[in-house]
Amino acid sequence: MTKTAFISGVTAGIGAASARIFIKDGWQVVGTGRRQDRLDALADELGDAFLPVTSDMRDLEDLGRVVRQLPERFAGIDLLINNAGLAAPMDDFQDADIDKQLNSMTTNMDGLVVLTRHLLPTLIERKGAIINLSSVAASYPYRGGAVYGATKAFLKQFSLSLRSDLSGTGVRVTSIEPGMAETEFTIVRTEGDKAASEKLYSGINPMTAEDIANSIHWVATLPPHLNINRLELMPTSQSFAGFAVHRD
Repeated sequence: MTKTAFISGVTAGIGAASARIFIKDGWQVVGTGRRQDRLDALADELGDAFLPVTSDMRDLEDLGRVVRQLPERFAGIDLLINNAGLAAPMDDFQDADIDKQLNSMTTNMDGLVVLTRHLLPTLIERKGAIINLSSVAASYPYRGGAVYGATKAFLKQFSLSLRSDLSGTGVRVTSIEPGMAETEFTIVRTEGDKAASEKLYSGINPMTAEDIANSIHWVATLPPHLNINRLELMPTSQSFAGFAVHRD
């Protein structure tokens, strides 16, 4: 029986890499994103095993429509990959644009919770799996990441608590928490500043979208009696920062 994965934020980075890996492995994929041109290009590349769906995680009412209107062939979701996410620019919170911060909260928390709730009946019926893309920012603070890190900490705790709620259903839940992976993430966060992205990743041999997607695929294809609760990943060149100390 062909399995079906639902991947949010499929138009770039980890989402697109995941779609490619799962389809190569014989899965079907429902992929959502805001950018129609990217969805169309991915559909041309991946063929009829891929169902592109235009959707915005901030439009909470529309997420229900997306799930209800899935065609029968793609309606049996075995795996939900909550990948869509957004980070506001890295300003100190006291200087930050509050609307951009709230925008990231709606995408990273509200939309994810609503989408997960809509898909849970099918996932329970099929004893499926949920993989949530959190971040090392959920555990380790850094300057300019107050709201983003808080949303990812929410996602880490949501994953653990959801697993408790789903005890006995057979549904597996995993929080994947990557460190520095070179994708479009920083370009989007800096509102198009490619030079800032190149500077950030220069010389560190960061992880790639494919590295994370391969980890997602590994978790998803483990035997159904085995659950990975949390998986934290960093490039070898990244480690833990020391305390910041301000001196007069």
